[in-house]
Amino acid sequence: MINPEYCRTMAAYSKWQNDGLREIVQRMPLEKLTKDRGAFFGSILATLNHLLWADTLWISRFDGGQGPDHSIKESTEFMPTPATWAAERFRMDARISRWAEQVHAIDLVGKLRWHSVALSREFEKPVSVCVMQLFNHQTHHRGQVHAMLTAAGEKPNDTDLPFMPEN
Repeated sequence: MINPEYCRTMAAYSKWQNDGLREIVQRMPLEKLTKDRGAFFGSILATLNHLLWADTLWISRFDGGQGPDHSIKESTEFMPTPATWAAERFRMDARISRWAEQVHAIDLVGKLRWHSVALSREFEKPVSVCVMQLFNHQTHHRGQVHAMLTAAGEKPNDTDLPFMPEN
């Protein structure tokens, strides 16, 4: 269904998109970042925090590293400031890229098992579907952030994958 090249491409895409968001977030006033804009998670910063939280959760399932200490209900407050969000986003993109560079085709087959604290139950799903979830979830919420930033008068980067700069 997917292969290591897909993982590397999507990790690079995610980093490219997040680099642009970090630039914007670091120069925006806090009141604009925390203003409730009617999105699912309310504000730009809350949505970015939820996304970082989810990336931390999913990558911990893939690389065996540290997961988030917060629950999903606390995910919108994962990082307390735009500066801490930006620093942790940078580290998370590096972690996802390292995982993608090291993943082998055999790592993408089989089942992934985990316990969902939020849903109080065990899950078992194909690894490939879970990896696609990581990247699809990012794209979904970055799209929300893109719309909120545009409405706030900012100009986020193009989001089209074919226009990603070559590494």
